Amino acid sequence: MDIDQLFDIRGKTALVTGGSGGIGYMIAEGLARAGANVWICSRKPADIAAAAARLSAFGKVTAIAADLATEAGVKAVADTLAAAGPLHILVNNAGATWGAPIDAFPRAGFEKVLSLNLLAPFELTKALLSALRRAATVEDPARVINIASIDGLHHLPPWESYPYSASKAGLIQLTRHLGKFLAKEHISVNAIAPGFFPSKMTKSVFDFENEAEMAQAASPLGGRIGTTEDIAGAVIYLASRAGAWLSGVTIPVAGGHATID
Repeated sequence: MDIDQLFDIRGKTALVTGGSGGIGYMIAEGLARAGANVWICSRKPADIAAAAARLSAFGKVTAIAADLATEAGVKAVADTLAAAGPLHILVNNAGATWGAPIDAFPRAGFEKVLSLNLLAPFELTKALLSALRRAATVEDPARVINIASIDGLHHLPPWESYPYSASKAGLIQLTRHLGKFLAKEHISVNAIAPGFFPSKMTKSVFDFENEAEMAQAASPLGGRIGTTEDIAGAVIYLASRAGAWLSGVTIPVAGGHATID
């Protein structure tokens, strides 16, 4: 066993969707610091370009502006990555949420969340299969890592965000289904179910600078929210030799939420 190589992902190429902020940005930073060649994509050109500029302090990071809720956006990303060579790591992180009382919940809101959170990861994985296949070997499979949520496990949020929890539960099952059929091609598919991390999405629910809000969001493992090290460490594990023999699993990175509470 070569311990120095166990978590080594230097030289691998990775794509992180929704990389302009929040968990996606944290993952991209971790991968860049670990020596991967990182591509990030997001819908707004200015935001993703600014994120890539900041992340370039840690390694090679390239931005792609694309709306993955559309066929054109998926094709644009797939075409760009196909020209870049083998893709070793695909992190399907881009997502959205929508909350409203059930009697006023708009169909368009439900469809928007399902489209980005569930359909887009499937379509992008399908579109990038050729690049993933080029990277895949028996000893070192290509990796697809889907970012789900503890809301997709048995944990239920205290607010009416119906399509979000439904889409994340669907993404966890999609992870298992894809993992079964892509295993023969040496492509592993796993998921991470994060708990509370600072992001635009969670800021709409919690004020993480407020001690009372922090106490409400505190995990069973300790009174804090998730950090870059927490989510990046889990992704690097799944993307490295250490996680090479896993597929179809979902790892809750939530300080004990969804597992001991």
